Amino acid sequence: MSSARVPTHSEGLGLARATTPKSGTGADRPQHPAVPPRRRSPVTGADLSASVAVFLIALPLSLGIALATGAPLQAGLVAAAVGGLVAGRLGGCPLQVSGPAAGLTVVTADLIHRYGWRATCGITVLAGLAQLGLGCLRVARTALAVSPAVVHGMLAGIGVTIAVAQLHIVLGGTPQSSVLANVKALPAQLANLHPAAVAMSALTLALLFGWPRVPGRAGRPLRTVPAALAAVAGATATASLTGLTLPRVDLPSWSSHALAGLPDGPVLGLVAAVLTTTLVCSVQSLLGAVAVDKLVAGRTGPQSRLGRSDLDRELLGQGAANIVSGALGGLPVAGVAVRSSANVRSGAVSRNSTMLHGVFVVVAALLMVPVLDLIPLASLAALVMAVGIQMVSLHHIRTVTRHREVPVYAVTTLGVVLLGVLEGVLLGVAVAVAVALHRLARTRITHEEKEGVHHVHVRGQLTFLAVPRLSRVLHLVPRGVHAVVQLHGSFMDHAAYESLRDWRSAHTAQGGSAELTGCRAGVRSPEQGHGPEHGHGPGPHMGHRPGAHAGQGLGPHVAHGPGPHEGLGHGPGRRLGRSAGAGHELARGISAFQRDTAPLVREELARLAREGQRPSQLFLTCADSRLVPSMITSSGPGDLFVVRNVGNLVPLPGEENGDDSVAAAIEYAVDMLRVRSITVCGHSGCGAMQALLGSGTGGAATPLGRWLRHGLPSLALLADEGRTGARLAGQPPADTVERLCLTNVVQQLEHLRAHDPVARALAAGELELHGMYFHVGEAQAYLLSRGIADTEGGVFQGVPGTEELPSPV
Repeated sequence: MSSARVPTHSEGLGLARATTPKSGTGADRPQHPAVPPRRRSPVTGADLSASVAVFLIALPLSLGIALATGAPLQAGLVAAAVGGLVAGRLGGCPLQVSGPAAGLTVVTADLIHRYGWRATCGITVLAGLAQLGLGCLRVARTALAVSPAVVHGMLAGIGVTIAVAQLHIVLGGTPQSSVLANVKALPAQLANLHPAAVAMSALTLALLFGWPRVPGRAGRPLRTVPAALAAVAGATATASLTGLTLPRVDLPSWSSHALAGLPDGPVLGLVAAVLTTTLVCSVQSLLGAVAVDKLVAGRTGPQSRLGRSDLDRELLGQGAANIVSGALGGLPVAGVAVRSSANVRSGAVSRNSTMLHGVFVVVAALLMVPVLDLIPLASLAALVMAVGIQMVSLHHIRTVTRHREVPVYAVTTLGVVLLGVLEGVLLGVAVAVAVALHRLARTRITHEEKEGVHHVHVRGQLTFLAVPRLSRVLHLVPRGVHAVVQLHGSFMDHAAYESLRDWRSAHTAQGGSAELTGCRAGVRSPEQGHGPEHGHGPGPHMGHRPGAHAGQGLGPHVAHGPGPHEGLGHGPGRRLGRSAGAGHELARGISAFQRDTAPLVREELARLAREGQRPSQLFLTCADSRLVPSMITSSGPGDLFVVRNVGNLVPLPGEENGDDSVAAAIEYAVDMLRVRSITVCGHSGCGAMQALLGSGTGGAATPLGRWLRHGLPSLALLADEGRTGARLAGQPPADTVERLCLTNVVQQLEHLRAHDPVARALAAGELELHGMYFHVGEAQAYLLSRGIADTEGGVFQGVPGTEELPSPV
């Protein structure tokens, strides 16, 4: 496992902020930038080109999904057009593309089989109304609480169902009504192959998977054509030129198009149908919107200024689209991953691209019917079968395996395949709850004696369920001895806290001593707050990555600092209930390292000792104690060459009263260590910047004042009225100190360029410079995303986590 590093994108890195918002701050509303965007034309070139790319993907997929559901083929085009125009205009995720989704195929096919097509359209309308109600109640974020294993299992089950059903059409037959029936009929279908259908299906699959891999210079322009379009177009052209006899698309006249009707059937069955459609449409759309935010945040090039998605508005937009689509005789609508991903990667910057793609679908449905009627049904079936197979994602399987959620994934998948989507999801949720309760209740408590010291090990979460066993084990510790209670979990509830505190009081009153340690620092009890001011430990997510080079990363389980519980002891090696002098803090911290961390990092450090250091980055930051470079970059031993000073300053070379220590580190890092990047990291609330604002040089007669003279160019840059100044994306500067902190990073990057080793490496293309800003109070890192010395001073964009689209459907 390689350690995470500061991203190496250079200029133009556009990362949208992705923090967990505070309550009451309008977390779901789009975050607007502090500087209003410049006026643009209604449709940009980027939006136009992206809309064309999305349309070329949507056209064959919409027809194929309609074929797979058993609905009229025109229903797929209606849903694609409505999804683009209505959901694109009203939704809260401007770059998400909505339309008929493969994830809805099984649900829709079952509804058509049970109630007929017009009643299914009516159910779609009711599902849209339900989505509007949920959007008005502002419960969109609740859908994200569903376990990812359930979502992935649902999509995998739907994918299996789609693939098995479409295989019959690929072979020239007709699919049955269920997965089991399709499997039973498969031997007979294999015995009666339709050669023309099989040939066109094989050609479609070959083009679909081979098109993106066309080699050579000639392949570069060809690869700009979407693979789905190339596959269907190639099969259509081949079938037409060779005169093959096989079923083709048959789009009836729009005058005979069926509109929605009132559903008729058992009330409970209709309610279940509406709930199932609402659930699948909503969850897929909301997860897709979150994933699109991540894609937008991580791309380079022209950036959208629309901020994060408003999930409640997205739910309202999806509901309106389903009402319109169902009323007009279209399939249910949801956010579609393939089209959304293509929209983002094609450079779309506004909702205009999504809406334009809907316009193109309308034009195609009205003017291209003769061309569409040439498409072989086997080609569309092969395309949808491939999509279904891709829904069973190996990446998702590896993820759920790593998080020990295979039972949830497997039960959901089998439930969807054998019983139905709603039944499978409910089974998956039940298993997920059972697994969570099992993990919460599964606590192993052991007692052993070593060299006169009694050790109590608690592995797992310490809740009230484990209190009886904890009490029994603690009472095995004899009176008057030294005891060590070692916690290996990350949570302690109030009952467990009270039990430990009462035992400690009794044990110390009888002449004994007690010590609390743990493999995770920052284990919290209910008596504690959640901020760093409540304890000395760095918190449960702060850890070494000692296996960065050897493939043995330890993640957050190895504690940096002292220990876990207020009221029980403030650090590893601290006696329970006894205060200790500050002079022993260092010794106790070292003792905790030798006991808990050293055994885990010894092998990696021994390797580094043999091979020497080979860091990839020079990380220049402030000496402020609140900044921990290894924490905010998730790096470990050997990853960063760190230089720290007051104010993260880089003195210009040859300056009077200069300082060669920073220049020496730069020369050594660039010329000797051959680092590939240099990052200058400032932070909020910097005392050096406050001193600069207060006295200009902070008192030049002192060593600190003379050092702060190197920050005077930052003050001058801040005062330059012709520049907008560096800023954080999406929010105005908190105060002048923050503006200076941001400006100082930009200025120090310019100072770096003046150093000969840096200039030579930049000219040779061997080095990159990055600006970084860490907001201490928000625990949010930002990267400089524009040119280092442009007229606006640079924009710092928040760095999000990563999240993939839920499925390529």
